[in-house]
Amino acid sequence: MGERIEIKTGDGAFGAYLAKPESGKGPGVVVIQEIFGVNANVRDIADDLAAAGYVAIAPDLFWRIEPGVDITDQSEAEWAKAFDLFAKFNVDLGVSDIAATIKTLKAIPGVSGKIGAVGHCLGGLLAYLTAARTDVDVTISYYGVNIASLIGEAGTISKPILLHVAEKDQFVPPEAQKQMADALGANKNATMISYAGQDHAFARIGGAHYNGGAALAANAATAAFFAANLK
Repeated sequence: MGERIEIKTGDGAFGAYLAKPESGKGPGVVVIQEIFGVNANVRDIADDLAAAGYVAIAPDLFWRIEPGVDITDQSEAEWAKAFDLFAKFNVDLGVSDIAATIKTLKAIPGVSGKIGAVGHCLGGLLAYLTAARTDVDVTISYYGVNIASLIGEAGTISKPILLHVAEKDQFVPPEAQKQMADALGANKNATMISYAGQDHAFARIGGAHYNGGAALAANAATAAFFAANLK
């Protein structure tokens, strides 16, 4: 079970969910939210990372619009709210808030060594941009949306990044996936894994497109990537 902490920026302060391993120490990982806020799925990811020996922190990136968003993907009303928040969200400010989160994480007692980041959906895009724009040491992106529109930043990624891509992603068409593969394939720091037949959010437990086998494979690859590059 984690705790709520505050992250300070020049624009104000926002909340974050912090989960620590039993030892109280380890490398840090920023868990970047989906469009549903820092909800139970995001907190569970942070808790699982803590159980694996990482100090995990999930910042509330919607704080500038509506602090404390915590919804699911289980109703039309929640989907409508999520897409409304997504439409209002400023990606550049979001990356800036992630940079502030990284700075805060480094100063937390017990955090040692390198810092990683992992994000799903909107968080997958933000993970990619975090790799391109911050000093994070390793990044993992699950089915990031709109990466192709910012693919020019792929060349600035200088540290390990792993991208999990759903082959049949309804939000990332084949031409966008090809752009990503071409640009990231030219970067020796990037690894891209495509999951045949899978749709967007195949690793979101309880989601309409959840696939246990694909999720297990992706999560195992994530664990191995963090172990190889953070510990």
